[in-house]
Amino acid sequence: MSDPDRRIWDGMLAHLRSQHPDVCRHWFDDLQPVGVADGSVYLRASSDIHRDYLKRQCLDAFIDAAQTTTNNLLAVRFLGPGDEPMIPTRAPGRDASIIEHKHPPAPRPRDAQSAAATSHRVHTEQPRVSDTILLNPDYVFENFIIGPGNRWAHAAAVAVAQNPGRSYNPLFVHGDVGLGKTHLLQAICLHIREHFPDLVMHYVSCEGFINAFMQAVQTNQMDGFRHRFRDVDVLVIDDIHFLNKRERSQEEFFHTFNTLHQQQKQIILSSDAPPEQIPHLEKRLVSRFRSGLVTEVEKPTFETRVAILFTKARLMGIKLHQGVAEHVAAKYDTNIRELEGAIKRLQIRAIVEGRPINLELAREVFDDDREAGPQPTIDEIIKIVCRFYDVKRIDLLGKRRHKSISLPRQIGMTLTRMHTGLSLEEIGAQFGGRDHTTVMHAVKTIKQKRKQDPAFNTIFEKLESTLLKNTHET
Repeated sequence: MSDPDRRIWDGMLAHLRSQHPDVCRHWFDDLQPVGVADGSVYLRASSDIHRDYLKRQCLDAFIDAAQTTTNNLLAVRFLGPGDEPMIPTRAPGRDASIIEHKHPPAPRPRDAQSAAATSHRVHTEQPRVSDTILLNPDYVFENFIIGPGNRWAHAAAVAVAQNPGRSYNPLFVHGDVGLGKTHLLQAICLHIREHFPDLVMHYVSCEGFINAFMQAVQTNQMDGFRHRFRDVDVLVIDDIHFLNKRERSQEEFFHTFNTLHQQQKQIILSSDAPPEQIPHLEKRLVSRFRSGLVTEVEKPTFETRVAILFTKARLMGIKLHQGVAEHVAAKYDTNIRELEGAIKRLQIRAIVEGRPINLELAREVFDDDREAGPQPTIDEIIKIVCRFYDVKRIDLLGKRRHKSISLPRQIGMTLTRMHTGLSLEEIGAQFGGRDHTTVMHAVKTIKQKRKQDPAFNTIFEKLESTLLKNTHET
């Protein structure tokens, strides 16, 4: 890659970290810039998992970074280790950074015995991991913090990942929301994909299973549905408790479970409650869920929460001091999602105000004089802004661009960005279906206006104080 293209990539990284901190991950530094050609920036990820995650979770942010850095309408294309860009060769003497035409690599031959061994299970070309839930490359075992409340669940998950179909089948992990069940399930999938690449996995939410079943019934395609869920080596279903009150879905899953279990295929389930406490779940399913290992994930201790905060910060590329981590851990003791949300709030506040993440900032964000409570909701923010500026909700969320509406709207977006864990895309969707770049512009505009206009800054701080006070009182 040429120096100009390297500068483009460096500029993109800087833009991502300043404007899209919520999507940034520490492994972005490992992305390999391949080149710029035919209106696209090509980046190579270290694995297909990373490539797929970037495509589904980060594409808009990368496009914004590419276009802002170059001031050109560039697209961004992500490649896996074995992917080659299909780009026409440029004539000699053209820009050296242009990628030359590459043909996809020829498939590697397999011996006849290996092909025969798998032909009965893989009838068509299909991915080894079929997932309607996106696998997060951060959710590996190495990033899972072990504590007294999750030690046994972690050990069981590792055992299953290392020996699928033979240890703890089924594995049933339960616990309250936000305690790491999904992390364990995804860590199992990522480990199996790396160490047992020939195994076919299907990872789906319970809702995804139910929706697929209903669609198959309505379209008379049950054979395809059963092939999808039964012709696998590993079936992973998140939030299986949503199977309650679904008699036909329970019936179908009962037979799916039996088929897989009889063939010693691995089944992994997660739930908010143990099998016997899931309401309206058939006794025969309760019995089968309990036939393997049922293990619980409990609330993390203070020491575990501190370690989790350091890990989350590292994955987000944030340097966190011990005092800050301990301050946040003391405030939030319910679940890991709260801890992650707290880190994001600190990060956003630091970026918006141009300040370092230190104990002083943490004390401001998580006021020592009050107990940590729920974050303000976007509805509360909208109500306070509408009341203060005497505008109607329908106008604030509508398409009008008059200054009397646009300024309150930008304030609402900025407060939402600062005090909730919502992404730019989610905020834009809430504010009348706007694009994430509109939210970015709003935050940048308000930040600049606060610096240049002391009177406006006083108004903004008053609104923010009212919001936090009302949230605490409710």
